[in-house]
Amino acid sequence: MKRLHPTDIHPPFSAYSHGVVVPEGHRIVFCSGQLGIAPDGTIPSDCADQTRLCFSNAEAILREDGLSLADVVRINAYVTDRSHLPDYMSVRNTLFAAPYPASTLMIVSGFARAEFVVEIELVAAGKA
Repeated sequence: MKRLHPTDIHPPFSAYSHGVVVPEGHRIVFCSGQLGIAPDGTIPSDCADQTRLCFSNAEAILREDGLSLADVVRINAYVTDRSHLPDYMSVRNTLFAAPYPASTLMIVSGFARAEFVVEIELVAAGKA
């Protein structure tokens, strides 16, 4: 994958790329938004643990097609409060290394159930 980091715009604020080019001959997998819910239905109360579960759930989806978090080219993340930003970013930054995927992080008013504080969508690309 080619990461795009133009020098004539402000550099990324954190560990992400401004853009990622998926070369011809790759398949693309889109993961629906994943919430911080364990297989047994439990939901941790804190953002960091929910974030770990979101990424773990998305990783399981990618694994179904032979991919991993290393194949992620785009992250869309949503949290319910600015106070969750450090926890989310800390977990994300332990899971991804340079070159980083493109990423967006938004603050939203909430999710389908009040106990959820983070939701994460991924796009990954692997050789066809």
